[in-house]
Amino acid sequence: KMVDPTLAEMGKNLNEAMKMLEDNQRKVEEENEKKYARKDIPGPLQGSGQDMVSILQLVQNLMHGEEEEETSQAYRLQNVGEQGHMALLGHSLAAYISVLDRERLRKLTTRILSDTTLWLCRLFRYENGSAYYHEDDREGLLKICRLVIHTRYEDYTVEGFNVLYAKQPVIYISSAARTGLGQALCSQLGLPLSCMCRVPCNTMFGSQHQMDVALLDRLIKDDVESGKLPLLLVANAGTPGAGHTDKLGRLKELCEQYNMWLHVEGVNLATLALGYVSSSVLAATKCDSMTLTLGSWLGLPAVPAVTLYRHEDPSLVTGLTSSQPVEKLRALPLWLSLQYLGHNGIVERIKHASQLSQRLLENLKNLDFIKTSVEDELSSPVVVFKFFQEYSNRDQTSHAAQASTIQHPIISNERHIYDTFNQWLGEQLAQLVPASGVDVVELDDEGTCVRFSPLMTSAVLGTEIQDVDQLVDCLKMKIPVLTSTLQLREEFEQEVRRTVGLLYMEDLSWPGLGVVRYSYHNDAKNDDKQEKELEKINTELLKKLNELESDLTFSLGPEFGGQKNCVYIGMVNEDLDVSELVETIAATGREIEENSRLLENMTEVVRKGIQEAQLQLQKANEERLLEEGLLRQIPVVGSVLNWFSPFQASPKGRTFNLTAGSLESTESTYLSKAQGTGTTPPPTPTSSLARQRLPGQKIFKRSLRSSDAFSETSSVSHCDDLEKMDKKPPLLSPGQGPLETEKTEEQKEVAQATKTDTEDTQSDKLPHSCTKVEDQESQR
Repeated sequence: KMVDPTLAEMGKNLNEAMKMLEDNQRKVEEENEKKYARKDIPGPLQGSGQDMVSILQLVQNLMHGEEEEETSQAYRLQNVGEQGHMALLGHSLAAYISVLDRERLRKLTTRILSDTTLWLCRLFRYENGSAYYHEDDREGLLKICRLVIHTRYEDYTVEGFNVLYAKQPVIYISSAARTGLGQALCSQLGLPLSCMCRVPCNTMFGSQHQMDVALLDRLIKDDVESGKLPLLLVANAGTPGAGHTDKLGRLKELCEQYNMWLHVEGVNLATLALGYVSSSVLAATKCDSMTLTLGSWLGLPAVPAVTLYRHEDPSLVTGLTSSQPVEKLRALPLWLSLQYLGHNGIVERIKHASQLSQRLLENLKNLDFIKTSVEDELSSPVVVFKFFQEYSNRDQTSHAAQASTIQHPIISNERHIYDTFNQWLGEQLAQLVPASGVDVVELDDEGTCVRFSPLMTSAVLGTEIQDVDQLVDCLKMKIPVLTSTLQLREEFEQEVRRTVGLLYMEDLSWPGLGVVRYSYHNDAKNDDKQEKELEKINTELLKKLNELESDLTFSLGPEFGGQKNCVYIGMVNEDLDVSELVETIAATGREIEENSRLLENMTEVVRKGIQEAQLQLQKANEERLLEEGLLRQIPVVGSVLNWFSPFQASPKGRTFNLTAGSLESTESTYLSKAQGTGTTPPPTPTSSLARQRLPGQKIFKRSLRSSDAFSETSSVSHCDDLEKMDKKPPLLSPGQGPLETEKTEEQKEVAQATKTDTEDTQSDKLPHSCTKVEDQESQR
C-alpha cells in the first residue's frame, strides 16, 4: 500500500525522537558538563538556529537533569510503549491535518468523531450517547452544567443571571467527591457558593463513603419549598479516596422524581468494559452523563478525557459541540490509540488491573492487624487497607461508651498514632515496591490508609502479579515491626518518666518508639545559656547513640514541626530491651554532661592553680634563701663557699593535677623514679545491662529466655570442662602434701556426680564430646 511520504516521515521522526528522549544512558562527559552548566539561566536565541538532534538533546537534559534520584519519573517514561507513541503521533497528525482544505478537514473530523464515539459507547455500554472530548477532566461536567441551565431556564439566553436570581439553581455533590470540585464549578459558572450543596455520606447504615439517599431527599424537598431549583446531582462510581460506588439506581429514581440531571464519574466506570459488571456500577449506564478518563486506565499519555451524555438537542452555546474542525481533532490521539489496542487489548488491560486488586485483597484477608475498606469485594478495582490493632489492655465497654459520647482525648491520641504508623507504612511500601503504585490517602472516617488503585497506575508502571506478591511480602515484614513498636511505646514512656535526667516528649506525629530529651538544669545560668547547653548535650548524645552497634535508628526528628533538642527513636523489634535502652541513654547523657562541666570549669581551675603555684614558688624561694644563707647568694663568695662546703638540698617540685584541680608534690616521683598517674578518673558510666550480653549479641537486645537453649549451653560447657579435667591430671606443687591430694580427689567426685546428674536430665541434648567423657569414666 502507498503511504503519504509526509506521514511516513512524520512517523519516522517521531520514533527517532522518542528513542532519543527515552535514552537515559548518558556519557560521563555530558554529566560533568551538566554539573557546571548554567542551564537554569535562559540564554540568547541563536541566530543560525539548531538542528533537531541538538534541540532534542536539550529537551532530554531538561527532562532528566534534576530527576536523577527520582527513579519513578524515569520509570514512567520508559513504559510509555508503542500505544503511547500512537497517542503522541495523534497530536502531530492533528497539527498536520489542520492545514487541509476546509471540506476535506470537515469530512475527516466527522469520521474521527463518529468512530470514536461509537466505539466508546459500545465499549462502556452507553447506548445512543454523544461524546465531548476535553483536556481537563472537570471541563466535561462544567459543560454539562451549562447545558442543564440552558435546558431548565428557557429565558436564560435572553435574561441571563436575572432568571437565576429569581429561582436559584442548586447543584448537589457528595461529601466524598474530590476536593475543590464544587468551588471550581461555581467559579466557572459564575454562581455563588450557596448554589452548591454537599450531601453527607451515610453515618448509621451502609458504607460510610456512599451518599445518604434519605438525607438527599430531605435536602431537595427543603430547597423546593424555599423556591430553589434542584438542577444537577454529581454521583460517584468509585470515590476518589476509597473507590466506593453510590447507590446509583436509587439516585436515578430520585432525579427522575425531581427532574434533575444525574452525572456520574469515578474509576469504577472502567469495569463497564468487562464481561461481568456489578449491579451497582451497571446502573451508571442509565445516568444522563458520565466522564471517562481513558488516559490513566489504558496508559495513554496526553489523550483527552471523554464525557458521554444523552440529550435531544444540545445547544452550540454550551460548548459541547463546536463548529470549529480543529477542536474536533482532539479525539484524533484517542482514535489512533483505540485502533491500535483494539477491543480485546482494552478489555485485557482493565481486566488485568482488576485481577491485581483481587490478588491483593485475597492476601490481605489472611493477614492479622490489617483492616480493609472495600464496598464490593468481587469487582472493586480499588483496595484500601490500614494497620489496626485491637485494644487489649483496655476495657472494651468503657471504650465503647467513650466512643459513643464526645471523642475522648486518649482515643483521639490513639487514632493519631495509627494515622502516623499507616503514613509510615504507606511510604515504606511505596519505596520498597515502586512498581505497585501504592499511595497514602486520608479518609474522614478511617483516617490515614494505604491505597492500591492499579487502574490508575498499572498501565503506566507495568504492574504485574509478582509485584503484588512482593508487596504482600513487604507488608508481612513490616507488620511485626509496627505491632512491637506500638506495644513498647507505653513501656518506653514509663521507663523514661521513672528515669532521673530524662524527659519524655510526646509527639504523636512521629512513627517510632518515642521521643526523649536529656534534661540539663542549672539555676546559676540564664535561659539562653541553658538552652545552648541543652542543645549541645542532646546533639552529642545523638552522636554517641548512633555510634553504638544496634539495630535502632536515632535522629533529630522530622525537618519541620518536630521538637527541638530531642532524640527521636524509630521503629523497633519485639526483642528490644527498653530498660537497657533508657538506662544507656541516661548514662550516656550523664557522661556527656560531666565532660561538659569538666571542660567548662577547666579554665577557672587552671587559673587558680597557676596563682597557687606562683605563691608556692615564691615561698619555696624564700625558704631556700634561709637554708643556704646570705653568703651563698654573693656571686664570688657563694661559688668559693659551695666549692669547699657543698650544700645538699632535697629537690622540691610541684605538679598540677588536672583531674583533682590541685598542686601536688613531686617527692614520690623522685623516690620511685617514675611519674605516678595520680587520682584514677571515674569510670565511664555505662548500662549494667549492656555488660550482660552474650557473645555476638547486639546492644539493646533481650537475652535468650529459652530454658532449653540455656540448659543445652550449660551442659555443653560443663562436659567440655570435664573432658579437660580427665585429659589433664592434677599437678602437685613441690610443697603439696596428702591433704591437697585428697582435696583434689574430692573435687573429682563432686564433678563426677555433677556430670551424672547432668546426663540424666539433659541426655537428649548432650553432644558427642559428652558421650566420649562418659565412656572414659566407665573404663576407669
